[in-house]
Amino acid sequence: MPIVLGGKPWSDGRVLDAGRSALELGVRVGMPLGAAHRLAPEALFLDPSPDADGIAMEAALERLAGFSPGVAAETDASAPGFGRAEVQLDGLERLWGPEPQIVLRIREALAGILPGPPLAGVAGTRFAAAVAAGMATAAAAANGAAAGSGDAANGAAGSVIPIPLRIVAPGGDAEFLAPLPASLLSRDPEIRARLERFGLRAIGSVAELPLSALVARFGSEGERIRARARGEETDPFRPRRAPERMFLSLPIDPPVSDVEGLRFVLHRLAAAFGDQLQARGAAAARARLTLELDGTFAAGMVEPSMHVDQHLPEPTSEGLAIERLLIARLGVSPPPAPVSRLDLELENVAPAAGTQLALFTPQTGRTGRLGWQLARLGLRFGEERVGWVEIGDSEARLPEERWRWRPLARSGATATAGATPVPPRVDAPAALRGARR
Repeated sequence: MPIVLGGKPWSDGRVLDAGRSALELGVRVGMPLGAAHRLAPEALFLDPSPDADGIAMEAALERLAGFSPGVAAETDASAPGFGRAEVQLDGLERLWGPEPQIVLRIREALAGILPGPPLAGVAGTRFAAAVAAGMATAAAAANGAAAGSGDAANGAAGSVIPIPLRIVAPGGDAEFLAPLPASLLSRDPEIRARLERFGLRAIGSVAELPLSALVARFGSEGERIRARARGEETDPFRPRRAPERMFLSLPIDPPVSDVEGLRFVLHRLAAAFGDQLQARGAAAARARLTLELDGTFAAGMVEPSMHVDQHLPEPTSEGLAIERLLIARLGVSPPPAPVSRLDLELENVAPAAGTQLALFTPQTGRTGRLGWQLARLGLRFGEERVGWVEIGDSEARLPEERWRWRPLARSGATATAGATPVPPRVDAPAALRGARR
């Protein structure tokens, strides 16, 4: 069954991703959902779940880091490159075997995280590897074409491994790309249209043109597409830096049953974290609170622990801001039994980004900004009752088209305590890109 991700056909949205069968029917990423429904009326239209998709991609990157120190991927589900992971395979043969064996091991490691097998491509440049991964199919790997053509994945003993993998021969990136459509060289629809107008329909035709001619007609983008067409690297590889975690714990003796008593212990933990973050110039994006419960005198059966997972409106190093959000969560859902131990963990710790402040404008403290106020209001009155307005096209003719209402429950400002991460629901959306170095 064709699968389209983005929302229901009658909603005002666009296609975020689609399965292979939907793409064969003409559905394209970015087109309106109504147009996609006309092309594939029998398709299953799914609502997006960006938080769950981001969690699944983070888990996949953790697995990939066990194979190679050079791993990169986009973890923002709204970014155009989301779903694509890049892995450096240089020098890993002695550790994991030849490239097809490495991809097979990676596929097995990601089996419980991604909704389908990843498409893999191996090449000398990032662009060629991405194109090869998009062309990889299980049938191409099973056919076992010659190694020079790059259509098969052969093991050390010559046996064919049935995995969706396409390998480009070393130094053969330009030859592999030459017969492919020139529209692959750029995401810009205007650049694609101009290539079509000039009769440059194949990548090989672009590679044969002199650099001066392409720069004269396409500007700086002309130099970029020519380098891609000739099998040259255009984008430097920047490995992902694994997010750090910080953990502190304090026992409570005797156990405390009221929220105000927990505030004192939580204040100590949050203040200690705040001092460490500020000293390191870092900020945290998520806080996880674990409460060990003492059910000795509790009425009925209670769980041994309670978890509160709180996504922060923006990365922060202020312990007071973290404490206030967590206390607000406990005020809405207090622990069902006395607490004997408090564990606080900060996730996604990264260097704090600096902000240029205006000289003559009074500055509002971080905890008074809109995102933090919305988060606290959502915890107190319910996320479905609080929202914010996002300015869209300010030049639209109809006033209702100039803005859109964003409910807090869908903005990711808060997370549900104890929620189980759900993997993405798209038919094999993730493509594993491998590049030689």
